[in-house]
Formats: sequence, C-alpha cells, structure tokens
Amino acid sequence: MRTALRHAGARCAALCLVSTAATAAGLLLPAVLGRALDLLLAGAPATAWVVRAAALVLLSALLDGCAGVLAGTADARATAGLRKLLTGQVLALGPRAGNRFGAGDLVARLVGNAAQAGTGPAALAALLAALAGPVGGVVALALLDPWLAAVFLAGAPVLALLLRAFTRDTAECVAAYQREQARIAAALAEAAEGHRTIAAAGLQDRETKRVLRPLPDLARAGHRMWRVQGRAAAQAVTVGPLLQLAVVAVAGLLLSRHRISVGEVLAASRYAVLATGVGVLVGQLAAATRARASARRLGEVLALPAPAHGDRPLPPGPGRLELRGVTARRGERTVLDRVDLTVPGGTALAVVGRSGTGKSLLAGLAGRLADPDAGEVLLDGVPLPDLPHDVLRRSVTCAFARPALLGTTVEDTIALGLATPSYAEVRAAAGKAQADAYIRRLPGGYTTRLSDAPCSGGESQRLGLARAFAHPGRLLILDDALSSLDTVTEHRVAEALLAPGPTRFIVAHRASTAARADAVAWLDGGRVRAVGTHAELWRDPEYRAVFAARAAERTAR
Repeated sequence: MRTALRHAGARCAALCLVSTAATAAGLLLPAVLGRALDLLLAGAPATAWVVRAAALVLLSALLDGCAGVLAGTADARATAGLRKLLTGQVLALGPRAGNRFGAGDLVARLVGNAAQAGTGPAALAALLAALAGPVGGVVALALLDPWLAAVFLAGAPVLALLLRAFTRDTAECVAAYQREQARIAAALAEAAEGHRTIAAAGLQDRETKRVLRPLPDLARAGHRMWRVQGRAAAQAVTVGPLLQLAVVAVAGLLLSRHRISVGEVLAASRYAVLATGVGVLVGQLAAATRARASARRLGEVLALPAPAHGDRPLPPGPGRLELRGVTARRGERTVLDRVDLTVPGGTALAVVGRSGTGKSLLAGLAGRLADPDAGEVLLDGVPLPDLPHDVLRRSVTCAFARPALLGTTVEDTIALGLATPSYAEVRAAAGKAQADAYIRRLPGGYTTRLSDAPCSGGESQRLGLARAFAHPGRLLILDDALSSLDTVTEHRVAEALLAPGPTRFIVAHRASTAARADAVAWLDGGRVRAVGTHAELWRDPEYRAVFAARAAERTAR
C-alpha cells in the first residue's frame, strides 16, 4: 500500500483536497438554505442567499467531477506501479516464484489483485473526505445548539460498532473470495499449458469441470460479501433514521422555545443526515478493505527473498562445473541428497534417470535457477552466488523443453539478451538448431512477427535452441530441450551440440543423446549412482531400464 501511495501520492493528495472541498460545500449548503428560508418567511429579500445556494450546488457538482477524474488517474498510476514492482520481483525470483505460487496464481495476483490494490490510495483519500461529512455534520449541529450534537453523539457508538464489524467481516470475505479466484486461475493455467494433450485424449469436459470445481466456493464467498454489505446497509438504515428523528425532535422542541429558527430546524435536519452518512462510509470502507486484502496477496510475493548476487570476478577458464555436497528439498521431500559431480571444461555431460529423480532440479541448480539447501555449485572455481548477475547470465545459457518465446519477431526471440546482435550470428545459431529452413518458409523470414509464426512443439524447441546457440558462454544447460524433435532433426542438432565448444550439461531422455555425450551421470534416488560413458553404463540392466521406462511413458502419452 505504501508503494501504491508513492506512485499516486500527488493525485491522491489532490483527490483528498477536492473531495474535502466538495464535502465542505455540502456542509455549507444547509446553513445557506436555512438562512434563505428564514428571510423568505420574514418577507425580507433572499435573492442573494438563493444565488449562493445555487452556486454551492454547482460547485459541488464540479468538484465531484474533478474527484472522479483524479480517482481514475490515481488508480491507473498506482496499479501500473504495483504491476511493475511485482513483475520485477517475479523476474528476480525466476522459477522460484512459479514453484512457490504457480503460474496461474501469479497471473491472478499480477492482473486482478494489482488492479484492486491500485484502488487503495484513492479509496483511502475518499474515505478521509467521507469522514469529513459526519464530523462536519456533528460540528454544525453543535454550532446550531449543543443539545442537537449531544443527542446525536449518544447514538454514535452504535454506528461505530457497526462499521467495525463490517470492516472485519468484509476482510474475511474478500480473502476467501481471492483464494478461490487463485485456485481457478491456477487450474486454468495448467489446462492451457496441456491443451494439446487434453484435446488428444478427449478430456475437455473433465478438465472444464476440474477448472470450475472451486466455482461453488467462489459463489459462496461472493454471496457472503453481498450479505455482509447488505446487513451493514440495513443496520445503518435502521439506526440512522432513528438518530435523525431524535435530532429533528429536539430541534422542534428548541424551536418551540424560540432557541432556534425555522431555517435552522431545516439545517439541523440536513446536518443530521450528513452526520449519519454511514452508507457512504460503508462503500468507502469496503473499497479500502478489498484493496488492503489484495495488497496482502501482493506482499506475499514481494516478501520472498530474491537471490543475492556477489561482485567476485569470474577468472578465465574452460567452464569447469562442480557440485559439492548439493542437497535440495521440495517441501518435506529431499530430491537431491549430497550430490557430488564434476564436469570438466569443454565436455558434454548427459544426465539420465527415471522421472522424478531430480534431473531438472539438478540442471536448475547448475544454472542457478534455484539454490541448494546445502552444498555449493561452482563455475571455474567460483561459487555461483558470488558472481554478479550479468556475469552469471552471460556465462551460463539455458534451453528448455518448453521455451518461452519472447520478442516481437523471430529474430528478436533468437537474439534476446544479446548486447549487439547481428543478423549473421542469429542465422548461424538458427542453422545449428536446424531452424533456418523453417524460419525461411515464414512470410517474412526472420522478421516475421511471432504472433504470425505458429510453432509446433518441435519448432518452438528449435527456436529455443537457436537462442541458446546465439549466446556464447562457458556453460550450456539443456533441460530436455530435444524431446520434441524428430529423430533426424535430433541427430543433426546433437552433432552441432556435441561438437567442441562450451561445457554442456544435458538432461537426456533418449539413449541416442546419451550415447553421443562425452560422459553420462546416472541419477538414481537423489544421488549420482555412476558416472561413465554410455557404453560402459549400458552393461547394467538397470541403466537400460531407465530408457525403457521413458519410452513406455512417451508411448502412453
């Protein structure tokens, strides 16, 4: 909320001033109308007071319009600032954010919760201005006659208790509603990611039911919010008129004793309405409570510590990768247990193992997309956390099974992150990844917009590989990045991949890929069971069973 206030501070201050000025005009109006009425009843000229009343009405309308514009712009600036902050935090966290919250939940927070939290500064400013109405009404009653204010204040604690209960109940309802929204968003993101598999298996109806399963809970939370607000409004409608009647009754008694005039009775009745303006406060409190609940959800992401980077220089070296006593846990489960592994510089190491043995996690640790719970990972003798961020990312390049294709054109996505990309470098990288022919068939070749370049799974992987090949570095990490390629294409890419060059850390599921590597690390039960050439390990039937199990999984899918 402080961040949102910082981005919308000037506009919120102006909004508070303008809204307070509108409230002040509304407070002056009953007194002016009362004075005009007294003059009319006395047969005295009242034109000037009638004109003043009309001017106050016009001024209130003008100020309300300005307040609406200021509220809209303040909301927009605060929302933009929160989204920028949250996006930066997600990028700084990297895969840690997705592992902690899930992609769908993060999208819900970035889109819906950031927009709701962005309304907080304007809601707080409007709430402060709304408080001026009841406070000003009580002060005006006291100026007319202290007894009028005393009668109202006798019932004020009841109104305060109603508002307090409303705020508490609204906060609970909003939190429940946002949790259910996040569940639906997470399920929807999962379904969108696997839409091809869902369509191929004919599971659309089942997935639709799964995604919408939290809908009844969402509806209950939404209905409860309406009930809470409706109950508060009903209670205010019950208590407010009683206080107004009490004030008017006392005003009539004072009129009969000639302590106030008829016009002042009219003013007192209007000030009683303003003083009991709980309806306005209920709406502003609800808005502020919703914004605060959304801000808490953003705060959960911002509270995660982003990985720290050092300032130690990376000495010249061939890209030697070392994992020393690396242990990594996911929840209560130890996925990797005291792993020791050394990859000599310039060699190609294939990492194989059954599903769930931690191959992808090991690759993430090697590229510092995750940090181990114990142990350390070193590149040319330097622990990865000691390296500056830019040095680390220039030295380590990654390619994934499902690459994120970013940029405007195909050329942009291959050159993403290059300081001074050249067309020749991009074309050479695409050639190594066997993507050049595919790209040239596109309407605009390398300048084709990504939105106009539909990609299959294999074509997406080739673009991701081209991006990796375009980035010179000491360590190239491929996490199942060849899985969607056909056999011929995979063979050609592997030839380019396994040619002399940087150190290559390859998560492999095919025996052909492992056979071409300089060495194979066999991961089993969270430990490195053996390291050797593919031919050496192939003599072990349990090693052969790893690839047989993988082939069975692919056939089942």
